[in-house]
Amino acid sequence: MSGVTAIVVFGPTGMAVGRRLVAAIDGGQLHGWRARVPDADFVFDDAAQHLRGLFGQGIAIVGVCAAGILIRALAPVLADKHTEPPVVAIGADGAFVVPLLGGHRGANRLAQRIASHLGGHAALTTAGEGALGFALDDPPAGWRLAGGADQVKAVGAALLADQPVRLVVEAGDASWLTAPRLGTDGDLTVMVTDRRTSDATVVLHPPVLALGVGCERGVAAAELIDLARAALVEAGLAEGAVACVASLALKEDEPAVHELARTLAVPARFFDAATLEEQTPRLANPSDLVFRETGCHGVAEGAALAAAGPGGKLVQPKLRSARATCAIARAATVITPNDVGQARGRLFVVGIGPGAATWRTPEATRAIRLASDLVGYGLYLDLLGDETRGKTRHDGTLGDEEGRVRLALLLAAEGRTVALVCSGDAGIYALATLVFELVDREGNPAWNRLDITVLPGVSAVQAAAARVGAPLGHDFCTISLSDLLTPWETIETRLRAAAAADFVVAFYNPVSQRRTTQLAAAKDILLERRPPTTPVVVARNLGRDGETVTVITLADLDPARIDMLTLVLVGNSESRRVDLGGRPVVYTPRGYAKKLNP
Repeated sequence: MSGVTAIVVFGPTGMAVGRRLVAAIDGGQLHGWRARVPDADFVFDDAAQHLRGLFGQGIAIVGVCAAGILIRALAPVLADKHTEPPVVAIGADGAFVVPLLGGHRGANRLAQRIASHLGGHAALTTAGEGALGFALDDPPAGWRLAGGADQVKAVGAALLADQPVRLVVEAGDASWLTAPRLGTDGDLTVMVTDRRTSDATVVLHPPVLALGVGCERGVAAAELIDLARAALVEAGLAEGAVACVASLALKEDEPAVHELARTLAVPARFFDAATLEEQTPRLANPSDLVFRETGCHGVAEGAALAAAGPGGKLVQPKLRSARATCAIARAATVITPNDVGQARGRLFVVGIGPGAATWRTPEATRAIRLASDLVGYGLYLDLLGDETRGKTRHDGTLGDEEGRVRLALLLAAEGRTVALVCSGDAGIYALATLVFELVDREGNPAWNRLDITVLPGVSAVQAAAARVGAPLGHDFCTISLSDLLTPWETIETRLRAAAAADFVVAFYNPVSQRRTTQLAAAKDILLERRPPTTPVVVARNLGRDGETVTVITLADLDPARIDMLTLVLVGNSESRRVDLGGRPVVYTPRGYAKKLNP
């Protein structure tokens, strides 16, 4: 099943609830009927076709609409209830939330979460959950069900018929299993255990095992995975009871450790050497050699015990392969990975485009929703609107770019998921390059281990070009006229080269209160090489309130009427202006006319 949840809205009355849910649900996307909700993140024309497409991709659907709309649309594609994604209907007022499909594949929990967020009521209709208060095939987070649907169905039917079912708890807290006839007697058995066993009708594995690993740099993922599975087999323990993979902080960027965690479908958590050294009295195999290399006497055993907590016990001492080690500890109760150690820090460097939500890529929106912390110039964060809800904002000032980047790196190094927000594209006159420059320049080991991802956005030059036609149809370049970081002599050299090469030129940072001469100088340099009638696009506040896009000539370009919120795009000697439907359009031919008429 996909990690995305589509919040589908069919009219303006559902938008308020839809936007609240998008902000509250991880992976939430706002889908809207184009005819009535054109400003949704994703729009559609044919509702039934769109819903069936989402359903076929395994995407959870929350329809802010009548249940009948969802039922009629999805009825032709319903097949196997054990594979269908959650489908939930909710009224526009949020009062009632009804899971229609996939109740035991997350729909019931999703409905309860939505109802709690909106202050409504989740109308659960599945027999087990409605009558018993739990569903064996949809256990709490981290728990795993061993066995098939038929066994679960048999136990559920017995309990609903008021027949006794035996409950055996060998590990973990099973207090959520509260049915009256679930006790010490019965022909059917529900067993809660971390062992590899089939000695019960239904086997549930609680998340009580911490898998500690150590390895050499660059170890093959297959070697580590094979070793971990061998350790579980030797100890007679089930993969389904593993709550997390744990290791030393130095291994935060080790691909094999993360591949092991993905294989077991659990989080990877990390501890500093001092924390692992505290576990030394509990180790079965302390090593002075390991201490000299890492600062702790045991990585695999120490990490497993640290993750299992003070009441945990080592149930599989360290096993070795050629380049890796693995150990297993059992916690006294279930392990909540978010409360254990530290995750590998993630830093998304996000370009949000000129500002309009419709110009923000779905990938950028997803990163912002995944983030716990948002770092950016205050105006850029304001442009995110409801997407900042529930996040920790770190507003920076316009001139303190290095301060913002440094803060984002420091927060990510604490194990947080951080979005460093830039306007336009993060790699075009924005902060992506400064991120890597600081990491390279300062050599901070914690920064070197971060998971850093740059997400592209619509740049101002693309937005301006789209607004006015196709001025970038042939070769072009962008030049920043700010000489705060680049000497004017260098900028002037680039201007003359661009003019000589007859590039279409986009000017970023054209003027400021302190810089008033650069644009005039650039204009003069271009006029040496191209006619005064060359079309110029002046685009201000793109994608925001007060947007203006005008077309003038190079001769009429007046630097006094330009500011830092403006992008100036100057055509080349071939660029043309035409008037279509009362509006000016600029395009730069690429040479198709010559190709068609040689």
